[in-house]
Amino acid sequence: MELALPAWFEIGSFVVLGLVLAFDLLYVYKRPHIPSPRESALWVSFYVALALVFALLMLTIGDAEHAGQFLAGWLTEYSLSIDNLFVFVIIMARFKVPRKYQQEVLMVGIILALVFRGVFIVLGAGLIASFSAIFYLFGAFLLWTAFNQAFGNHDDEGGEDSWFIRFARRHLKVSSQYEGNKLRTTVAGRRMFTPLIIVFLALGTTDLLFALDSIPAIFGITQSPFIVFTANVFALMGLRQLYFLLGHLLDKLVYLKYGIAFILAFIGVKLVFHAMHENELPFINGGEHIEWAPDISTWTSLAVIVGAMLVATIASLVKLRMSGTTVAAAIDGDEPEQDDTDAAAVDGIQEDPRT
Repeated sequence: MELALPAWFEIGSFVVLGLVLAFDLLYVYKRPHIPSPRESALWVSFYVALALVFALLMLTIGDAEHAGQFLAGWLTEYSLSIDNLFVFVIIMARFKVPRKYQQEVLMVGIILALVFRGVFIVLGAGLIASFSAIFYLFGAFLLWTAFNQAFGNHDDEGGEDSWFIRFARRHLKVSSQYEGNKLRTTVAGRRMFTPLIIVFLALGTTDLLFALDSIPAIFGITQSPFIVFTANVFALMGLRQLYFLLGHLLDKLVYLKYGIAFILAFIGVKLVFHAMHENELPFINGGEHIEWAPDISTWTSLAVIVGAMLVATIASLVKLRMSGTTVAAAIDGDEPEQDDTDAAAVDGIQEDPRT
């Protein structure tokens, strides 16, 4: 279904979202700190409420189909963004980023994610417009991704640097110590990068890989570039605060990966059915549409996405409770050694005679 919203609404939405992101970036830059659970929860609630208000506006200005596609796309991207947090936690721990500066690092990661997803949205929209059979490829890719998500071995994820990070380490002069939020420093009269450059490169390559998963997934729900982009923006807003709210709980949500895998598999099947329904490939059914292929509705997709995430989250929390660990303790964190390391790193930066 071709959907069209008033131009003033789309332009106004981009302006407002740009201002919100700019304020968030300025806030982090001017006030680097470790957010409390209460502060993080308030910000996450604000961004979720903002997304729901936006869906209500789409319902009022557009129709139920607009609102349903946005909600389904936003929830899909939000679940994939939570999965992205697992890797962010690993990167922060692996490179020993002081917690005081993790907000700024995460904000850079979110901006990079927006840039990469914006590029893939433009490319994806162009492919869909000129080559409808791309849905076969999108569907197959998501089914493979779902299988790897559910049954792949993720134990060593983050254990080894990628070839790109190893290349950067060899060819960039990087100091051994963080110096606040600086990217460049002077050591013994030589200009060098601080370890932040490696962290940013690691986040960037991670964002690129996640964009490859997320864009085909949301194009399985809507083909409107405006809805695709706004759903991605709303999914990424508040991700920084969610990191501090759930950082220690993420690795305890053991069934979350299966919920995400189920969502990706469902959307993959939906894309294949859509491709069959719109089929124009001459070697499949003689180039004719396959009429028996079901066209799964937006509201069915929304119900499946919400149901999968609820089941995965509740099952994980039940297992967490049965193991004797309370959710509150998991959120507060049970890794004092990491906090001591971060505190020592911050102290080291402050006491370094070069700063």
